[in-house]
Amino acid sequence: MRHLQPFLIAHGRRLGDNDAYSKKMPGKTVIITGCTHGLGRAMTREFARLGHVVVGCGRSRSEIEALRGQYAAPHEFYSVDVSMDEEVKSWASVVITSHGAPDLVLNNAAIINSNARLWEIDPGEFSRVVDVNLKGRASVIRYFLPAMLKRRSGVVVNFTSAWGRSADAEVAPYCASKWGVEGMTLAFAQELPSTMAAVSFNPGIINTRMLQSCFGVSAATYIGPEDWARKAVPFLLDIGPAQNGRQLEMP
Repeated sequence: MRHLQPFLIAHGRRLGDNDAYSKKMPGKTVIITGCTHGLGRAMTREFARLGHVVVGCGRSRSEIEALRGQYAAPHEFYSVDVSMDEEVKSWASVVITSHGAPDLVLNNAAIINSNARLWEIDPGEFSRVVDVNLKGRASVIRYFLPAMLKRRSGVVVNFTSAWGRSADAEVAPYCASKWGVEGMTLAFAQELPSTMAAVSFNPGIINTRMLQSCFGVSAATYIGPEDWARKAVPFLLDIGPAQNGRQLEMP
């Protein structure tokens, strides 16, 4: 386990910090990427309120520290950039060591490009969107799934968007990444045993920072993350093998 120490030290944790807790907390162990803002932050609050263990990650160290101060063990939060495969690998190893295989993986972390026509978008920005929204989801699956397969149970929810099933001007990289998520999930679902599930999930239109970047002040006319989470979390908890391969959306 010594190979985990550099990651833990860099993130202010010690190996074994939560080992004693994972077996004491009732409910499911839920992985949430992008837990520091928007839907991820709201889902963290709601899953914890309902008695589930939340293990989340986000890029903002200050926001991760705030979450650590708000939620005690066995909840845990790490500063991880999901577009960096080695960071995800180390994070998953730490989490599986301390909490075991997760019951529910919510691949939520996402970014959107600045509004612009396709030929005006910097190649680096396009790559960053794909790296986080598509390749980041693949990395999370790559390193958490083997432990879930050993147990032959668990659900992976790849968050997508209405723009993963339709399109609009000036968000071509985002649309491309989310359409990719849909296709990847449909293929991935066919590779799972009948006791597990992978689904894509369109959460609907919610007033988050991402929506504000596209819609401006009109984003305020849509439901907020906290109200959304109170309805979405029970829906997500109900997903099981019968829904494997489905393209779901928030009712």
